Amino acid sequence: MRELTEQAQQTVYNLAQRYGASPDAVRTLLHAVVAGGGTMAQFSHPELGGSGQWMQGGMTMVGDMFNHGLQAMVSGLCSELSSFMANQQVFVPAPVSQQQQSSFGYGNAWWPADLGQPSSSGGQNDFRYAYFPSTRRLAVQEGGQLRIYDTLDHQIGGVSQQQSGYGGSFTFSSQYGQFSVESLPLIQPQQAQAPFVPAPAPAPVPMASPATLPDNYNNDDVFSALDRLGNLRDRGIVTEEEFLEKKRELLARL
Repeated sequence: MRELTEQAQQTVYNLAQRYGASPDAVRTLLHAVVAGGGTMAQFSHPELGGSGQWMQGGMTMVGDMFNHGLQAMVSGLCSELSSFMANQQVFVPAPVSQQQQSSFGYGNAWWPADLGQPSSSGGQNDFRYAYFPSTRRLAVQEGGQLRIYDTLDHQIGGVSQQQSGYGGSFTFSSQYGQFSVESLPLIQPQQAQAPFVPAPAPAPVPMASPATLPDNYNNDDVFSALDRLGNLRDRGIVTEEEFLEKKRELLARL
């Protein structure tokens, strides 16, 4: 069995004392509730009458079918464990192995580092997923594009492969039943981006000067050069001092 978080272990012991059951029996029910997505459980434990079933809002069946006290205890335990699963992390996240990391490429995991360690991850072909209960995030990568979703109050406990549809290939299950990633708020679509290359600086605009006048210039050419020079000053390309100096030179050509 997967390792329970410290809070889950404490909840198991508290419920065991309150219901007069053993921690092992309560732990068995917790694993069964998680496996059933929080809405159902199939279990087997001698203390619970052998094999039995529980459905949220439905009937509870135990091996000792006429033991109504046992039925009530199982029903109460499963309901409280389902509520706990919906609001708290049940299992300690499994560490990502070196083999898993290398399979994701670049010698590291493919999800953003700030998401932490996932409690579960997997995939097939070009589709991958990783679930992060501590940050309430689901990372999905398909076709080279990474998307991050807010899992809201879902406690994802399983995944099943589908035949079509984006995200596509898989449907997730939580205490609310099965759902697809399209039903979750999209936080962050990410794609590989080309490195930023600054645009080259614009070429300097040549400043009007007497040298730009044609050899056979006339007064109109001088006035046109003065207009161009004034425009350069207004645009901040030449300073006021440079404008006045060139203006004197041009006026001297009249």
